[in-house]
Amino acid sequence: MSDDSFRRIVTAHDDRGLSIVQSDEQLMTIPIDSGDAAFRLVWATPTVPADLNAGTDGPDAPGKTLTGGSVIRVVDMLPGKSSPMHRSYSIDYGIVLSGRLEMELDGGAIVALAAGDIVVQRATNHLWRNPSADTVCRIVFVLTESLPVVVSGRVLPEIHP
Repeated sequence: MSDDSFRRIVTAHDDRGLSIVQSDEQLMTIPIDSGDAAFRLVWATPTVPADLNAGTDGPDAPGKTLTGGSVIRVVDMLPGKSSPMHRSYSIDYGIVLSGRLEMELDGGAIVALAAGDIVVQRATNHLWRNPSADTVCRIVFVLTESLPVVVSGRVLPEIHP
């Protein structure tokens, strides 16, 4: 497998209730249509709390945005690229694994991130930018559905690129 692949191990239960490895595979990110990154959905659940009795394979869930439930994905932000400004009704945990990344908020703040940094994104309007000219930034995102955000009695809209 390529050096940029990663391993996904999924556990489950056998008919006796004992823990087993359901699957163990190498995955790679896949370029997205906007050209700024490559994504790979690792797992998703349609609801929170998750129904672990369904026995379904999580990666059959929808793409870039979250509508209910939870999702974990690996994102390779490409050198010199940035995402569109966006907001979703979710709490997102972003863990930078390698490279550098900038998070820009619509309020003007720009935060530099490096490997080991963790962002807790609370449905704020933001974009991601890889400031490097030649190095991919790999970040893992875990998203969980949230209620819409209300500020001063006004519901802030979701903004999808």
